[in-house]
Amino acid sequence: MTKRALITGITGQDGAYLSQFLLDKGYEVHGAVRRSSHGGVADHRLQWLGVLDQIKLHDSNLLDLSSLSRLIQEIQPDEVYNLAAQSFVATSWHQPLLTGQVTAMGVNNMLEAIRLMKPDTRFYQASSSEMYGLIQQPEQSETTPFYPRSPYAVAKLYGHWITVNYRESFGMHASSGILFNHESPLRGLEFVTRKVTNGVARIKLGLSNELRLGNIDAKRDWGHARDYVKAMWLMLQQESGDDYVVATNRTTTIRDMCEIAFSYVDLKLDDHLVIDPAFFRPAEVDVLLGDASKARQKLGWEAETTLEQMIQEMVDADLARLQIKQSGN
Repeated sequence: MTKRALITGITGQDGAYLSQFLLDKGYEVHGAVRRSSHGGVADHRLQWLGVLDQIKLHDSNLLDLSSLSRLIQEIQPDEVYNLAAQSFVATSWHQPLLTGQVTAMGVNNMLEAIRLMKPDTRFYQASSSEMYGLIQQPEQSETTPFYPRSPYAVAKLYGHWITVNYRESFGMHASSGILFNHESPLRGLEFVTRKVTNGVARIKLGLSNELRLGNIDAKRDWGHARDYVKAMWLMLQQESGDDYVVATNRTTTIRDMCEIAFSYVDLKLDDHLVIDPAFFRPAEVDVLLGDASKARQKLGWEAETTLEQMIQEMVDADLARLQIKQSGN
């Protein structure tokens, strides 16, 4: 029997890579998308990976329990991957209520729809390393206390705990992946890694001369989204649901990440970097470093792509995009 998967947030970075991964596994893949007047714009990541024509998209919304219930009833999915969220940390301070509704209560709505319509569906919740915030331990594992430092992180924490609650209260196969930063050429321009690689590409092609950033001393544990979606799938293949940290166990400053990108195209960071106070957060998360030993031991998962390889792939992709735009094709 062909397995059916439903992915929310399918047009995002993780949704696109997960779709590609599941299609390669022989799944029938469905995606829940918000109705938008800008039709055809949001699915560019699926087009980039060449999988759009193999996916069935459905209008739905995490804020609408009735639409989610109808979707579960119609598709009868074996697995649901909840990747949808207001996922940009900086925006969460400007839109805290929307972030709470989508990123927190949206998870509850999906869990309730599954419980009511098809309780044997296996559920994956995209939790976040941002929940650790003001870190309580040098390396963060599944047992490290959380201390969220943004409206986004607080909302993610609710989504995480309500997933645990449904697992323990109703016996659902529900898992949370506490994913540390994961990037790719499909990352949005508002995220710092893509802002850097796109900025480097623009400088290299003579389209710009500076890169404006905020706190470049913050440290992050960066991996490739292509590797991380495999961990999501592995969680739902286990006998029961659980929570797993997914990380590389390597932390790097934003400055050092920038150095990798600039040196790759023979440029010097200090010739182009401008520190802009406008990009500093009201409450900063200084260091994140994930301990993914549980995922290695129980899932057999580990990161396969180095930070250097990922940044180089992203710079190459941004150079290619900009050159295509310059040529007018």
